[in-house]
Amino acid sequence: MLKALMILHRRCWLAFLAILVAGFFVDFTSLWGWLAIALAIALRVVLGRMLAKGPDAGSPVEVDPPVLGRWSALNSPASKVPSHGVRAYGQAYAIDLVAEPVDRPRPGFGWWPLTRRNRDFPAFGAPLLAVADGTVVRAVDRNRDHLSRNSYPALLYLVFEGLFREIVGPGQILGNHLILDLGDGRYAAYAHLRRGSLLVRAGDRVRTGQPVAECGNSGNSSEPHVHFQLMDNPDPDVARGIRFTWRGIGVPANGEVFSVESATTR
Repeated sequence: MLKALMILHRRCWLAFLAILVAGFFVDFTSLWGWLAIALAIALRVVLGRMLAKGPDAGSPVEVDPPVLGRWSALNSPASKVPSHGVRAYGQAYAIDLVAEPVDRPRPGFGWWPLTRRNRDFPAFGAPLLAVADGTVVRAVDRNRDHLSRNSYPALLYLVFEGLFREIVGPGQILGNHLILDLGDGRYAAYAHLRRGSLLVRAGDRVRTGQPVAECGNSGNSSEPHVHFQLMDNPDPDVARGIRFTWRGIGVPANGEVFSVESATTR
């Protein structure tokens, strides 16, 4: 049911865009376009309510942090839920992380330059670690790492870009990504990975603390960062978010800086 509604939601936005383009060539009422938008919004509301009735209200699952070094949190579930504004794609308790090394400040957000190279950001290429023992169920790293969107004009572009990515599906939103089966109906997802950086493939067993990929800037991403979440299904279209806590750290709030000195190895 959820899968069908998600697909219908995307088809509504696709229909709206098709009607918008067709309007330049064919004389017909714009009512159909507004109906497509209204249906898309109604479906999003229904999906949000359906996804809220899941396991995400239970006790948090303790796992290891996916990074090493000094980082800060953005869009944290410690500050609001759903952390990214929607429960779709298992994001209810997702978190974003940006690298904050003392000796290399990350570029700030402003009007200029419009975009930056990924290598200007300390997170780009940082190793990502398995948060628990598990099995790789999905591993994708063929998408390109685009330039940053960390300026006001580029952020506006990112909003429109995000709409087109959602029409295509969750794969274009996540970009290069990795999904681990941790057992007991729990799955860990890492998104926006660096192209060609995966060290594992579907079917591989991983151990806690094992390097699995590198941080990148693929998919619906404003700058190189780590998007991490736990969910109850490997298919983001039907997944519900699961609460997590990082061993020895907890869940950092928005803007909170934390450090991970060493990885747990088992």
